[in-house]
Amino acid sequence: MENARPITLLITSADRTVPITVQQRSRLAPADSMALIGPIDLSRVFHPLAPFPGVASVANQTEAWDHPGPSRNPQFTDGSQADEQLIEYTAGSSFAYQLTGFTNILSKLAFGIRGEWTFTPDGEGTLIRWSYEFKPLPGRRWIVAGPFKPLWRRYMMAALARCVEASESDFYSSTTGDQS
Repeated sequence: MENARPITLLITSADRTVPITVQQRSRLAPADSMALIGPIDLSRVFHPLAPFPGVASVANQTEAWDHPGPSRNPQFTDGSQADEQLIEYTAGSSFAYQLTGFTNILSKLAFGIRGEWTFTPDGEGTLIRWSYEFKPLPGRRWIVAGPFKPLWRRYMMAALARCVEASESDFYSSTTGDQS
């Protein structure tokens, strides 16, 4: 691990944030789900869903996305971008990251976002929970907590469904030898 600098967290216990959480079940074991979703190609699962852009690509990734410290810049389909840093990583069960430096409308609503994924055993599969915790700018909390929240939740639900579908497809095609 090259990055040994301390990570400055965007959100503290003193902040009034707006959390949004979605969940879905997967047929895969927690460790398998996380191993496939953690490093997933963001453009494969984050598609445009009005009014939000998709992810076109990722630039400037500093290291593998498997420990705290690496950073990257998601490039959105509307030409904007953000700064993303992996801030927590517990193999097989969870990871968290923070997004800041938005160059789109989110820069007018929030200082940034903490994203967190958890992979919990659920029978023979996994219950995947994905939370976004927005740190609103002064005077913007009512927008994020009000009209923005259901739209963002819908965007998250669509992306999570694609993550589960892609991870299960990748897992079963690799274990059966089917490369289709």
